[in-house]
Parts: sequence; C-alpha cells; structure tokens
Amino acid sequence: MMYSLPYKTKQFFFVLIKLSIVVGAFYFIYQKLANNDEIEFSVFVDFLTKKNVFSVKTVILLVFLSICNWFLEILKWKKLVSFIKKISFKNALEQSLGALTASLFTPNRIGEYGAKAIYYSSIYRKRIVLINLLSNILQMSVTVLLGVIGFSFFALENNIEINHYKLSRFLLIGITIFILAAFGLTKSNFNIKGFSLNKIKQFVIEYPKNKLALGFLLSLLRYALFSFQFYFLLSIFNVDISYFNAMKVITSMYLLASIIPSVFVFDVIIKGSVAVYLFSFIQVNELTILSIIIIMWLLNFVLPSFFGSYYVLNFNFPKNNDTL
Repeated sequence: MMYSLPYKTKQFFFVLIKLSIVVGAFYFIYQKLANNDEIEFSVFVDFLTKKNVFSVKTVILLVFLSICNWFLEILKWKKLVSFIKKISFKNALEQSLGALTASLFTPNRIGEYGAKAIYYSSIYRKRIVLINLLSNILQMSVTVLLGVIGFSFFALENNIEINHYKLSRFLLIGITIFILAAFGLTKSNFNIKGFSLNKIKQFVIEYPKNKLALGFLLSLLRYALFSFQFYFLLSIFNVDISYFNAMKVITSMYLLASIIPSVFVFDVIIKGSVAVYLFSFIQVNELTILSIIIIMWLLNFVLPSFFGSYYVLNFNFPKNNDTL
C-alpha cells in the first residue's frame, strides 16, 4: 500500500530543499573567500585598500560590464529555447540566474542541466537538457577557437617548451578513443537515461541552424565582454600592457582553465593558478593577478548568484498541462 505524504509536509520539505540550495551556495562562496589557498581574503582586501584604485565610476563600469555579460547569456538562453517553447526575457532571467545559484557547487556546473529542466513540464525536459548542452558547447567552442589562436601567439613569443612527442601521443590516443567510441555508438542502441543516440542526432539535425549561428554570435560577444573586463582591471592596477598583448595571455588563460575538470566554485582557484603562471612571463605581479581573478569571480558569478537565490527561494514546479 502506497503512503502519500500530506500536502503541508511536502511543501515543508520543498521549502527546506530550496533553503538548503541557497545556504549551500553561500557557504561554498564563504569557504572559497575565507579559505583560499592562493590568497587570503584579508590580504586581498588590504591590497585593494592600499591601491585605492576603485572610484565610484570604475565600480559602476565594472558592474555594468557584468550586467551586459549576463544580459547576453540570458538573451542567448531565450533565443535557443524558443525552438521548443517561447519564453519571456523575465523567464529566461529567472531560469539562468536560478540555475547558476543551484549549480554553483556542482562539478563542472552539471547541476545547471537539471536546474533549468525543472522549470519546464516533463514533456520539455529532455530537450531542455539538450539545448543547455548546445548552449555550453557554443560558449566552449568560442573559448577553444580564440584560446588556440591566442596561445599559439603566446607560446611562440615566450618560447614555452612543449614536449611535442607527449603531445602527439596524447592527441593520437584521444583521437583513437573518440573514433572507436563514435563507431561503437553508431553500431549499438545507445541510451543514457532515456536519451537514445538516434534521438539526440535527430534533435541536433532538426535544430534551426540560424539559432545556432545566433547563439555562437552571442557567445562571442560574451567572450569579448568578460575578456575586456579582465583587461580593464589590468589597466586599473596600472599594468602597462597593450590590449593585443593582454588578449594573448587572457585567451590562453581561459583556454587552459576551461579544459581542466573542476568543481565550478573552485574555478577561481584554477584560473588564479593558470593566470599567475601565464602572466609571470610578462612580469605581472602575482598579487595583482590573483586580486583580478577574485574580482572577476565576485562580479560575474557571486553577485548574480545572490540575485539567483531569490529565484531559487520563489521557485514553484510548472504545471504539467503545457503543450507545444
């Protein structure tokens, strides 16, 4: 005999889960600020105080760049999702910021897939997961494309030693595994929790190419914005470097940091380590780079997650009577 919990009990557990997500996100943020192995938070604050580089106008501009960054991400989500369901910009805002908060402490932002999917009724959820995957692939493709170009220039100019034998062996093994996996999948009825390979292929084939092109363009604009924000912070800290030379290092940093698997909240540590190494070639102070990384993290992830916590706390499951 099945026992169903009373409605009020279900509501209590639902509220408890939402509170747990928000408290968990804030706790992880606190832990990373208070117990950062790269730089102590008190040192970070003292460094900014002594530098006295942040005027009201500067802070407003930095926050404005972050708002533009998330505006493009929210707009991209709205446009990509419109293939299966029209949503308003407000809906896209709620879903994007709510999913950010819910996925802040999950490995490689994997929680974002489930967080965005539950905003939709069951008939949409599998396709929402696939659209979110496409969105992330578009952003990663921009990071890899520009990162490879930037790192090529950077490696040539700074005589970075690369073990070509190990690199070739690694690429060969990777390509071989990819080919064998692709061949095996095409010869079998492959399923991942209801996602068959054939259905995934069919969905990608049917997905409008003009929406993919628009998504790529918006991803490119986002990249231009947050990379410029990094360069602007370098100039604020009086780092004497041209925009072109800075971009060679910045694009290399985002490339290397993106291919290292990580828990998303540790992103600030990984980017810090990579950035310190790369910027050491052009003699930029370590404390300056670590401070910039933390500021970027606070502006582009921590600040939006505070707003996202409001949407998490006010979340309600959608009705299941939606139709295409």
